[in-house]
Amino acid sequence: MKSLYHFIIKPLDKRYDNIKKVGNKELIINSSIENHIFVSKKAVVVSTPAAYATEIKVGDEVYIHHNILRRYYDMKGEEKNSGTYFKNDLYFCALDQIYMYNKTSHLNYCFVKPILNSSFLENRKEQPNVGIIKYTNNTLEALGITPGTLITFTPNSEFEFIIDGERLYCMKSNDIALTHEYEGNEIENNPSWAKSS
Repeated sequence: MKSLYHFIIKPLDKRYDNIKKVGNKELIINSSIENHIFVSKKAVVVSTPAAYATEIKVGDEVYIHHNILRRYYDMKGEEKNSGTYFKNDLYFCALDQIYMYNKTSHLNYCFVKPILNSSFLENRKEQPNVGIIKYTNNTLEALGITPGTLITFTPNSEFEFIIDGERLYCMKSNDIALTHEYEGNEIENNPSWAKSS
């Protein structure tokens, strides 16, 4: 079974990531299907496209766009699968909807660690639009932007992922506005709730 232009994927565990461990108990933090934050972004490749070759292989773990596995209510209030649903918990996924595979950034995507705000005058826990590169890509590597580079990114260009218990922002290469000298006193902002997923 192969799609001509799309990957066929299935959720890695389940469609929604709305359960957190608190001690030895499980806490359901959201029971609604509308909120995209709780849709799982982890999947496994079942089939690769027939029309072109790709480095992504069957069985690879991928991080994908949240709308692929999402459910919604139609105009009549009936619960529906997203338009990417195929059958039997399988979904179609376009090439540009895969952001990472096997801990490697895909296409022009990169992942950035947010840092704590060091200013005592601001009521923000996190420094806005500043982070440290965690996973880079070939385009950024060619420019000398490697893991550990301190960068500024454009406003509202980031979207949140939890990867191996670490909260990261995914964005495109051209969303990186500038690089800074890394002083070494920057503290990453990885809240405790990210580690429990």
